[in-house]
Amino acid sequence: MPDITAKHDDWDAHWDQYAAAASQNPAQQMRHDIVTRLLCASRIGGAKIFDIGSGQGDLVRKLDPLLPDAQFLGAELSASGVEISQRKVPRATFMVADLFHPPAALQEYRVWATHAVCSEVLEHVDDPVAFLRQAQPYLAPGAELIVTVPGGPMSAFDRVIGHRQHFTRASIGKVLEQAGFEVRQTCLAGFPFFNLYRLTVIARGEKLADDVRSGQAGSASKIAGFSMAIFRGLFRLNLLDSPFGWQIVAVARKPKS
Repeated sequence: MPDITAKHDDWDAHWDQYAAAASQNPAQQMRHDIVTRLLCASRIGGAKIFDIGSGQGDLVRKLDPLLPDAQFLGAELSASGVEISQRKVPRATFMVADLFHPPAALQEYRVWATHAVCSEVLEHVDDPVAFLRQAQPYLAPGAELIVTVPGGPMSAFDRVIGHRQHFTRASIGKVLEQAGFEVRQTCLAGFPFFNLYRLTVIARGEKLADDVRSGQAGSASKIAGFSMAIFRGLFRLNLLDSPFGWQIVAVARKPKS
């Protein structure tokens, strides 16, 4: 089995440097708002939610007060990300886990999840189909999977933080189907203001990339704060689906048999 990330990815360093900036990032907040809306619309009392690639726990922290009867499991490659997450949501379970080489503790969660989220993970993975196949055994038959991935052009900064590819509506659907899921819905979200935000990142990509290479993570934090002030309110006006959105959201289901 291939590793889920290339050897140059250092997720402990990533979250050590970008934990604060990521929490303030309006794009992340927009994605989490969409995921929350989709989950809460399902009226999922007592759900068991598996956050695949849980990062630093911001999605689970958002869902926790809204779904007090739910159980949460987060799997993340980064030990520092897991530590940050556990502090944010003590009642949830987070573990350091490579799904291609799962720890023994993860085995008790096989066929466990009624719902799963994989948000902004597949663009970092060498083989998204193989990755989702490795995640599927932890979902119960009929479980719902929500995936978010970036669309649109890739910036220099995206490449520095490990993006292998960006997706289209058709390509993410193909990935999900090849991984054995039934695709129920795909949306191209974020038009027009998320696209505008992405264009600012693309325009500044080389500079952001240089800051990352030189270890000047403070610049990324400043950009996140600046973007928060300008874009957070505008993002409320984004369309959930249009032909032009650069944030791709897919809802799929594990077959019942």
